[in-house]
Amino acid sequence: MPADAHPSTAPVADRGVLAVLAAGGIVTTLVQTAVVPLLPRLPRLTGAAPVDVGWVVTITLLTGAVATPLLGRAGDMYGKRRMLLLALGALAVGSVVCAFASTLAWLLAGRALQGVGAAVVPLAISFLRGVLPPRRTGSAVALMSSTVGIGAALGLPLAALLVEYADWHAMFWAMTVLSTGVLALAWRLLREEPVRSPGRFDLPGAFGLSTGLVLLLLALSKAGEWGWGSRRTLGLSGAALLILTGWTAHQRRAPRPLVDVRLATRPEVLLPHLAALLAGFAFYANSLVTAQLVQAPRVTGYGLGLSVVAAGACLLPSGVIMVLCASLSARMSAARGAKATLALGTVVIAAGYGLRFADSRQLWAVIAGAAVVSVGTALAYSALPMLIMRAVPPEQTAAANGLNVLMRTIGQALCSAVVATVLAQHTRLFTDPPGAAVAAPTLDGYRTAFAAAGAVALLACAAACLIPRPPRPALFPLQETEPDARPEPRLPSQGPPADDVPEAAGPSADARLGPGPADTTA
Repeated sequence: MPADAHPSTAPVADRGVLAVLAAGGIVTTLVQTAVVPLLPRLPRLTGAAPVDVGWVVTITLLTGAVATPLLGRAGDMYGKRRMLLLALGALAVGSVVCAFASTLAWLLAGRALQGVGAAVVPLAISFLRGVLPPRRTGSAVALMSSTVGIGAALGLPLAALLVEYADWHAMFWAMTVLSTGVLALAWRLLREEPVRSPGRFDLPGAFGLSTGLVLLLLALSKAGEWGWGSRRTLGLSGAALLILTGWTAHQRRAPRPLVDVRLATRPEVLLPHLAALLAGFAFYANSLVTAQLVQAPRVTGYGLGLSVVAAGACLLPSGVIMVLCASLSARMSAARGAKATLALGTVVIAAGYGLRFADSRQLWAVIAGAAVVSVGTALAYSALPMLIMRAVPPEQTAAANGLNVLMRTIGQALCSAVVATVLAQHTRLFTDPPGAAVAAPTLDGYRTAFAAAGAVALLACAAACLIPRPPRPALFPLQETEPDARPEPRLPSQGPPADDVPEAAGPSADARLGPGPADTTA
């Protein structure tokens, strides 16, 4: 906002920034999930082997997992606006490549670029902390967190419509238009916030983290296909463990580490990361199983035989609910604390899977159970970044949030492998009246997946309950604990406030975990 802007225009400008960032989060998640309805047709469309088309999803997971912590750290050092534009630009370029692709190799190249967009949500959350007044940070972060579910709920039915009634390239052209539009608006409306973390980028640390993550996520995502005890799964997992162990030792010695390991291992930071991993597992089972369950043939005794378009539409109520719950979760965190909101959210997720376990034969019961899981997910996902921002210095916000989202990604990859293994073990042949045999998972297989996801949600609740409360005043206060502890941020164009005194900077230097503002302003 310009320095001479009338104060009444500030909320309007804030809403514009929030709308652009939320749109970026929705488009990013939509791009990641929209390709799912296309997978059964890709072998015929690209001439690739059926076993290879799964890489269209896997490659995006891998590049997103690597880009999220790296761009988060780069955002803290070089500016979050720059990294947001870079991530949105990669998303747009990747969409164009996919739109022109006719072979699996080019499609994978485009999908790899699209995966970089996974860094948009944690970067946007960190950006909002720097440019919004403290009283509005909670609701803005809750909305950004809910975009993960909104994009997933919208992506499947919209993509199914395009795949069913148009050329498959039309889906990627639609992604190109959306991502380019968000990129243009972000370029115009976003202004760089001033908090930076000085120093050189840790290239050895970036290489070690990238290599370890790729090997780990590749093993997790393919474990259901290769087998949990196969040489490839065990070999990749062992190599990832060795590399990440060496990377951790390097981070402890590095003067400017990619990830502040000492800070990340403190209970107030480590436990939210653990809860993020478990919540990611619990959330992903809902999206992974719902569409598959309602498309199962009626001969199974539980399947509804819905089309791919109708199956995707079953997730639309969940997306709407996550939007409505964003403001509710922010108010709960302000009144009771983010820790209580996270614990409640994970309990609600477990309750939703209890409903799924009890009845998954009727459409209304499936939609209701999925909606309850979405309510819990909205509460949990909105609380996690608030807990992280409360516990880390402002100049480490993007890197810490990036690591938190990475933990959610690992949880989702683990969930995908576990659910695939469970359903494969419970698959059998069903014979329809004409006598044709149909292979499908049994209802007990789905119930086992629901029980596992519900149990993991309760483990996430236990992790949330163990998070220590911050001392008062909080080390890095947000609205939930100290409404007046932090002055409203000023954009670079506004210059320093006229009455700038040391007391306005918040807690004293002795109370900080990291360097003070004087050491971090670019």
